[in-house]
Amino acid sequence: MSASPLPVITVPIALDERSYDILIAPGLLDAASSWQGLPKAASALIVSNETVAPLYLERVRAQLGRHYARIETVVLPDGEQHKDWASLNAIIDKLLSTASDRKTVLVALGGGVIGDMTGFAAAIYMRGVPFVQVPTTLLSQVDSSVGGKTAINHPLGKNMVGAFYQPQRVIADLDTLDTLPPRELSAGLAEVIKYGPIADAAFLDWIEANLNALLARDKAALAYAVQRSCEIKAWVVGQDERESGIRAILNFGHTFGHAIETGMGYGEWLHGEAVGCGMVMAAELSVRLGPMPAEFAARMRRLIERAGLPVVGPKLGTERYLELMRVDKKAEGGEIRFVLIEAMGRAGMHSAPDALVAEVLDHCTA
Repeated sequence: MSASPLPVITVPIALDERSYDILIAPGLLDAASSWQGLPKAASALIVSNETVAPLYLERVRAQLGRHYARIETVVLPDGEQHKDWASLNAIIDKLLSTASDRKTVLVALGGGVIGDMTGFAAAIYMRGVPFVQVPTTLLSQVDSSVGGKTAINHPLGKNMVGAFYQPQRVIADLDTLDTLPPRELSAGLAEVIKYGPIADAAFLDWIEANLNALLARDKAALAYAVQRSCEIKAWVVGQDERESGIRAILNFGHTFGHAIETGMGYGEWLHGEAVGCGMVMAAELSVRLGPMPAEFAARMRRLIERAGLPVVGPKLGTERYLELMRVDKKAEGGEIRFVLIEAMGRAGMHSAPDALVAEVLDHCTA
């Protein structure tokens, strides 16, 4: 891969003693500076999957080999359906069988599934060991690698078993997006798009104007999209690390989206595809509950469709949707809570009558 003149962008996450930096640029995997200043230890464990490992594992191992005497690896099956106890146990088994101590550094090399599981393993092994995020998908670079949410899925609900646990660093090498399948690129764009309506109306305008460049993997466009997404997430997480308040706005589209993922079976729809469709539903609910104008829902549908994402949800049945959404982590006392748009660039938590949600589902599924 050719070197790029694009500078390294650093986005800090300010969380007192848990603060860390997100590094964003092409060429970071092979840059010695990316790996300097990490926690000192005798060993490191790289966790990856069968798709990503053949592409990047040896390059990361070579860099880590300059800092750690022993490098272990775990290569897991690829896919949301493998974000489960069995994969988590495979990581823990490797740590125990290699007598890894509490200073061992875990390195998550992959997309959101690998990042979430590696972070959760780091949180629970010996009650906490350091870990580093090396996200290789757009979705993980703009969202899941940042902010310390770690988890595995349960058959009854997505991300229901997990912990808040911050990484030591996030290394987002934009060159890894060159090998991303188009479907995965579109899935990542869903998480980029969400930041506009919830926090930055001008960013939504920028996404609309630059979507073709993003789809064409223009590095300068991708660099700005990742940077601005991470800046917004850093601003939110810095105020509310454990999602007791404002951090919930990052889940715009996710209540509907998680219901689609769980209802269809993990892996049938990519997370970003479900979130994209979920944003169409949440935009429609924002209009019907007020005060957003009808044009907002139409605008979101157009943009999400242009990004290559589904805009019509599966017919799971209204009762099944409602049942799944009542298990959502934002639900309170059995009442479903939705992130809805109150004005362009501002979101809030709202409940809605089941009958109104049913109207939205009827309008947005087929």
